[in-house]
Amino acid sequence: MTHTESILILDFGSQFTQLIARRVRELNVYCEIHPFNVPYEKITTFNPQGIILSGGPSSVYASDAPIPDKKIYELGVPVLGICYGLQLIAFQNEGEVNKAPRREFDGHNYS
Repeated sequence: MTHTESILILDFGSQFTQLIARRVRELNVYCEIHPFNVPYEKITTFNPQGIILSGGPSSVYASDAPIPDKKIYELGVPVLGICYGLQLIAFQNEGEVNKAPRREFDGHNYS
């Protein structure tokens, strides 16, 4: 089935990824959730009109941080980052991500 509107959600481990997808679908927009490391070729085949980068528990500065292919920013489609996803957009595009005084994940503070 061909969809005129499609959104790709890249999942970084957020507890809210399914909720994000449900909200997109409630707007009658087709969307799929894929892991953050989905091959770039699969993304281009999917041909999304936008990409959502979910949140997650990682830090972009961690040695094992989940990082997607940077070419997603060259697709010419809007990219929305939520929490960790927003940090990734800044980090992968030479922005600065500063450490907060307290760690937070999905609305909970951790010391």
